[in-house]
Amino acid sequence: MAFTIVVVILTIIYLAVLELSKNIIIGWVIGIIIAGAMIGVRFYLKKKGANTKGRLALCWLGFFVLLGANLFITSPPEKRVPAVDNKNPEVTEAVHVNEGDLTGVYNEDKSVAVYAGIPYAKAPVGDLRFKEPQPAEKWDGVKKCDEFAPMAMQSRSNTLYDSLSHILGWHDYKMKLGDEYIEAMSEDCLYLNVFVPEGYKGEKLPVLFYIHGGSLNSGHPSYTEYRGEDLAKRGIIVVNCAYRVGVFGYYAADDLKAESPNGTTGNYGLLDQIAALKWVNDNIGAFGGDPGQITIAGESAGSSSVNAICSSPLTEGLFNYAIGESSSILAYKPYHSFISYDEAKEESNSVREELGVKTSAKLRDVPAEKLVNTSMQKKTNAMTVDGYALTEEPYKTYERGANHEKALLSGFNGKEADVFMLGYEVNADNYLEILRKVVGDYAEEMATVVPANTPPRDQHIFIDALGDAKAATDIVYSAAWFSYSHYLWSNYMIAQNRPSYEYYFTKENDIITDYHAGELPYMYGNLWRHPGLYKDDDYKLSDIMQQYVVNFVKTGNPNGEGLPTWDMQNANNKKLIELNTEIKMVDDPNIAVYNVIDKYQLSEKDKSK
Repeated sequence: MAFTIVVVILTIIYLAVLELSKNIIIGWVIGIIIAGAMIGVRFYLKKKGANTKGRLALCWLGFFVLLGANLFITSPPEKRVPAVDNKNPEVTEAVHVNEGDLTGVYNEDKSVAVYAGIPYAKAPVGDLRFKEPQPAEKWDGVKKCDEFAPMAMQSRSNTLYDSLSHILGWHDYKMKLGDEYIEAMSEDCLYLNVFVPEGYKGEKLPVLFYIHGGSLNSGHPSYTEYRGEDLAKRGIIVVNCAYRVGVFGYYAADDLKAESPNGTTGNYGLLDQIAALKWVNDNIGAFGGDPGQITIAGESAGSSSVNAICSSPLTEGLFNYAIGESSSILAYKPYHSFISYDEAKEESNSVREELGVKTSAKLRDVPAEKLVNTSMQKKTNAMTVDGYALTEEPYKTYERGANHEKALLSGFNGKEADVFMLGYEVNADNYLEILRKVVGDYAEEMATVVPANTPPRDQHIFIDALGDAKAATDIVYSAAWFSYSHYLWSNYMIAQNRPSYEYYFTKENDIITDYHAGELPYMYGNLWRHPGLYKDDDYKLSDIMQQYVVNFVKTGNPNGEGLPTWDMQNANNKKLIELNTEIKMVDDPNIAVYNVIDKYQLSEKDKSK
């Protein structure tokens, strides 16, 4: 009896592993059969009455070997994600773009048509790896655009680990049939998605062009938190795109620069985004969109990319307004997403050294699966001055007033860096050492502004476990890595007499709360995808935030009837709008921190002279 109980308990644990690993259903059946066979063999040996100790040991070995083999053999296949959640969606009428005719699908209530997986450039494979994106090829017939295209090549976590993170971190894991797959991934990734409100017959609609985040080494446009269905229902067209990331998107080398007709290298992911934006300008009219009324938007590394697009000489006239969430690259020495060309070459050299190749041409022969797993994949994730997409550091472009956005809506969250700091052991003894990593010789001054015993600003789940200086460190790092960049961006816009509206998102909830990316499902209207985890006041805030975005896309001003007033910033008013249950204008809580960072950045600039 005890033996049977042990086998049953192990089988239940095993089935849980199969569920969390998204193994196909036949794996469950095989696992149960293996467990039943184990129990049957045990009873057979016991009935024989012979000495079963040695044989039973072999049975246990076979049991675990078979379970392990089953886990591997029935692992989830790759699959493209459907464009809409409803099964057997109705197909749209054909739309004609420059490359050919295509159809999309309607969501469940037919309020939005989704055209997913539209190629905007040739597949960047073979000889096109590490080259500027080339125009998409034309096709015959009608292309079905009812599934999201594969995500760009990137390192991704084990499926079991990913499921556990949704249980322990996001709290949104669901057991259901039909999710026994992992999202397709390919080097052939240059596709975009278009979300169009159905039934609109008036003037051409304004367009929101969204760039996903992911530290420039991960991410994909099919992610549910920024799908465009709900924003589209409010009378705009939403477009998002994939682009090359990691070593595929930001590898830089002089031999590539020499072979390029544009003398460029190191910004392939950025050039992909620009190519997608150009495609939208050329084709969005076919979907009812206005190419003269495009707003570019992005979060995290996507926001850094928006900032780069605003600075690029290749994008003048391609858009009107910009929305930036939780990043830019406007510091003299940005903390992430941007490095000097020499640094970019040095990091890229290590990729060749690791793989034992001497030229970039030889690197094109390395299988994508091998290249994406190099130890340097996560280090080749920064834009640089290539002389083509970016001809100077972005702060210089803004100093000259040569940036392209006519109005800016940007901001940051309450606890931006907290999750990124989980690996840091922080206490009062090493607090200064930790601060030196962000402000150098100004660590002591920063410690007087934010002492090690500073209490957390609001509810915080990490403080007790990670040291009594953790709250102070999180405040400084959140400011340095994320919110400082918006302070700079807003100040440049104010100096140029261009409209600037800045937010401070502090709404807590039962899922990602106000950590990095916590604003995304509010701003893009996807709270409903997490039933039970958001409350009525969350949906009310999301409704307001979405309307702010839609108004801004339409007019360059987020304000509108029935909304709390969002004051435009100017030399005498640099307040932010706090987005919480109560929406109000507040002072930036990080000004004293920024003042110290300013000194550090100026000192770094002086050193370079």
